[in-house]
Amino acid sequence: MQTASQLQQYWGVLVLLALAVTAVGGMIVLSFLLGKRARRTRIKDTPYECGMIPAGTAPGRLSIRFYLVAVLFLLFDIEVVFLYPWAVVYREMLAEPATRALVFGGILPFLALLGIGLLYEIKKRGFDWQT
Repeated sequence: MQTASQLQQYWGVLVLLALAVTAVGGMIVLSFLLGKRARRTRIKDTPYECGMIPAGTAPGRLSIRFYLVAVLFLLFDIEVVFLYPWAVVYREMLAEPATRALVFGGILPFLALLGIGLLYEIKKRGFDWQT
């Protein structure tokens, strides 16, 4: 349990947080009260195309496969973000055999879960571009 003297060091942060929230809230309220109301017209609802009247229709949609690849990239990229600090700690723990097995055993469920997810994607043909 922290004493009152230890908690006093956080007063500055609390005051700055309160000032920031008050400033942001005040700006939002002032913008709402003082801002002009925009009128919606037909010309304002058209997309802007270099100052010219739009010609043709909007381009077609992208395949959902591109989004799948992006999500999988993010997933495995975040995996690397978690594996790098673990590898640094594991390298330091190699000197002690007792902790080496414990640290390596701690990452196995994480790697197993990622492997299962990868196998699931392969089974569901998530990487097949022909379907």
